[in-house]
Amino acid sequence: MSTPFISAWGELMGHRRIWVDADACPVVIKNILFKAAQRVGIFLTLVANQQMYIPRSKWITLIQVVPGFDEADNEIVNRVRPDDIVITSDIPLAAKVLEKRGHALNPRGELYSKDTIRGVLLMRDFKETLRSSGIETGGPPALTQKNRNLFAANLDKLLLKTVGS
Repeated sequence: MSTPFISAWGELMGHRRIWVDADACPVVIKNILFKAAQRVGIFLTLVANQQMYIPRSKWITLIQVVPGFDEADNEIVNRVRPDDIVITSDIPLAAKVLEKRGHALNPRGELYSKDTIRGVLLMRDFKETLRSSGIETGGPPALTQKNRNLFAANLDKLLLKTVGS
């Protein structure tokens, strides 16, 4: 049984969804998303190349795509609508989501925007060039509590923003 607040929030959310590029999304971030979907009554869809655990909920689903490069990304791009929220650390996917007037949020809490995505893409391409020429650039640092808090705060901002639009 849902509370009146959750029910009303869900009605306000309408068709808006959260899409998750789930193969590389940390479990702790997925757990934040599961709780948010239940709390506000927004549909959350994880898209992955492999089977994974999702809680039983009318708000949460999994789409398993065939294994392959960019299969999950392409599925998300084909389904995303304006004002949908996409959780991804894939910068080219984030750029495509922004082109479709969606919102893109990195699991570390970075909110991509039309103003910042070009610079982020350029930095990604620069690092890729370094790696392909044999220069070790290192991987991302471990996810911190600060990252989790920033993610949760920016997710809440996006949920409030999409309700108002």
